[in-house]
Amino acid sequence: MPVIASISRLVDFEIDGETVRAPEGSTILDACGGLGVDTPTLCYSENLAPVNACRVCVVEVEGSRVLVPACSRRVEEGMVVRTDSDRVRHSRRMVLELLGSSVDMSLAGPDVRRWNEAYDVDAHRYGPPAPPSAAGERDRRRPGHHDVPDGLTAANVAQPVKIDDELYIRDYARCILCYKCTQACGEDAQNTFAISVAGRGFDATIATEYDTPLTDSACVYCGNCIGVCPTGALMPKSEYDMRQDGTWDESRQTTTRTVCTFCGVGCNLDLHVQDNKIVRVDSPKDHDVTRGNLCIKGRFGYSHVHPAFPGD
Repeated sequence: MPVIASISRLVDFEIDGETVRAPEGSTILDACGGLGVDTPTLCYSENLAPVNACRVCVVEVEGSRVLVPACSRRVEEGMVVRTDSDRVRHSRRMVLELLGSSVDMSLAGPDVRRWNEAYDVDAHRYGPPAPPSAAGERDRRRPGHHDVPDGLTAANVAQPVKIDDELYIRDYARCILCYKCTQACGEDAQNTFAISVAGRGFDATIATEYDTPLTDSACVYCGNCIGVCPTGALMPKSEYDMRQDGTWDESRQTTTRTVCTFCGVGCNLDLHVQDNKIVRVDSPKDHDVTRGNLCIKGRFGYSHVHPAFPGD
């Protein structure tokens, strides 16, 4: 019998026909990870509280009327869990198809591409995409009002990128409303509360207060929202510029872990370097000090490393 972890109180339950023992209070997702069961997640992050927003991690629990999110459902004694039933696969496929038909998922990473293949996702079956919205059009929509669809095209959130400054951009054509950025900006990390969800239904979007530019909002430019974004909706302006120029190439990048020197806290930095130049800075989510979070200096204050003029 596999033992997921060893603490004083353990519970026995079943996952896909296999008896498992796990700590009381752990989640189904924790247990699946211990067994090596590949469970899709988009809104989950180990340094944030689960919000059950994306629903791609749902599993079937015997006796439960509905599928339950594995990221937040706690294991129970005698629980019977199925992670690959027809019902689970159908639900995950539908979620991934609806996201793929309405959001640009091209930067969501290799995990999403693997899940799309595993669940035979066909995002094009809802029809060709509707024309993109003009700048600010989606921001001006009235909450609760829904336009009548034409029945020929798939509604989507395509819109121009918001660029308010030289630090980071907001590409809401890629936003899946996973709530990670609002959590990182709020109680789970920064406690700035500069961004939140505005609107309702398909017109919901992440916005600043009164939709002001970032430069006029409460944002302190820590960039912790960038660190948790799973789709590239938020990214450093330097990375965005390189992608637009066609020079961003992760195959040519190396990652070096170091310690930030701006203060004595001891935050770890992961420096992504391409062509002997820092192109992005992140922080490890499992680090005891940062938990993946940084301040504006740690995430964006690296220009002094590069020479002001070629040859310096």
